[in-house]
Amino acid sequence: MSQLFQIASDGTVQLFGVKLLGVSANNGHKLVISLCFLAVIFILSRLLKLLSSFFFKYGSNNQRIDFWLRQAISLAMAVLIVVGFASIWFDNPQRLGTAFGFVTAGLAFALQKVVTAIAAYFVILRGKTFNVGDRIRMASVRGDVIALGFIQTTIMEMGEPPSEQGDPPAMWVRSRQYTGRIVTITNDKIFDEPVYNYSREFPFIWEEMNVPISFKDDRARAEQIILDVAERHTVKQTEMGEEMLREMEKRYFMKRTEIKPRVFWRITDNWIEMSVRFVSKTHGVRELKDAMSRDILKSFDEAGIGIASGTYEVVGFPPVKVEWAGPDGNGNSPQRRDAPDAVGKRQ
Repeated sequence: MSQLFQIASDGTVQLFGVKLLGVSANNGHKLVISLCFLAVIFILSRLLKLLSSFFFKYGSNNQRIDFWLRQAISLAMAVLIVVGFASIWFDNPQRLGTAFGFVTAGLAFALQKVVTAIAAYFVILRGKTFNVGDRIRMASVRGDVIALGFIQTTIMEMGEPPSEQGDPPAMWVRSRQYTGRIVTITNDKIFDEPVYNYSREFPFIWEEMNVPISFKDDRARAEQIILDVAERHTVKQTEMGEEMLREMEKRYFMKRTEIKPRVFWRITDNWIEMSVRFVSKTHGVRELKDAMSRDILKSFDEAGIGIASGTYEVVGFPPVKVEWAGPDGNGNSPQRRDAPDAVGKRQ
């Protein structure tokens, strides 16, 4: 065995009598120390993240604290690894500077996307573009951020309303609810496309519901029913929205806007379209609209008000002329019959 693997007097390592280039007892010693150092860093990182999850497990504020602690732990471990490896492998500062220059030049050329993604990671943290738990749209993907790494962001995808179904990718869920797909996006996309954040500073959105009312129905009564239902279901959210708006006015130059429910009319060819505008939380919009729709229909039925629709009632046919080209088999002359007049009535 000693003939197969030997360490020469000058510290070089020989295998089958062949000197291994760049391999020495000193390098082997450093390699063992590096592996042990990596193992310690890995165990320490896992332990600190488990403690963070244990103490900050429940509540939105605690989740944000846990997120920032995890990011701080990851950054601290990365710095320790760089400093530790530099201390282990480079005894001469001049060699360290030369090696660092070659490494950075190689990385900048060969790993441009990776370097850009890492830079975007720090922009996301420093600029507070989004946090874990925020509902965002990034690179045509809508959903909630469930993880943020040095290179990639992980999003739990959600569906889209029918008015937005044409946007890629194809979607089968017709509302802002989870589809079950988990999407990973590289962080560098923030430099190329806008990031839409639904819940960063103001965790509410303005929503609308359109209700078509016939011209012959009691329009004032219909408006009052829609407004009462909207106020009944969104009163608490309106109060919370007031506090958030005041906070945003302190931070940004923005105009004050009305957050109480309001109904707008629009005249069309077939009916009056009543659009109710109200404030809703970023989550649970579909449940809110479902409850409002049920209450509106119930109140409309009690008031004798119907929902207008573009249907037709056929009550007859237009005049139809039927002619024979010649006599029949009995020698009778051609006859002509006219169908009665008819009218098509629009409902």
